[in-house]
Amino acid sequence: MSDGFALVVEFDVTPEHAEALLRHARENAAASVRDEPGCRRFDVLRPEADGPIALYEIYDDRAAFEAHLRTAHFAAFEAATKPLVRARAVRRFDLHENAKTAAPATG
Repeated sequence: MSDGFALVVEFDVTPEHAEALLRHARENAAASVRDEPGCRRFDVLRPEADGPIALYEIYDDRAAFEAHLRTAHFAAFEAATKPLVRARAVRRFDLHENAKTAAPATG
């Protein structure tokens, strides 16, 4: 049984587009957490060195994520960032445990 649905999205952007992508990602993240009951977490990750900007998102389930894809703030994010991004990779996960809900190990 899954405890939720998570994804990591990585964006390959040129250095001159990084700040704009980060700004749009922060706006999208804030709106997602604020306005979507099924969005549990939405982090914007900037690498310490060269590398992709990433998003880490957790939703109650896949349906909550699909609802996210239909929001106005997601549509605005997609439209604003499409010209900034060279490539995007998405990895999807079933969430099975996290530190707040995991039972302590016995033994």
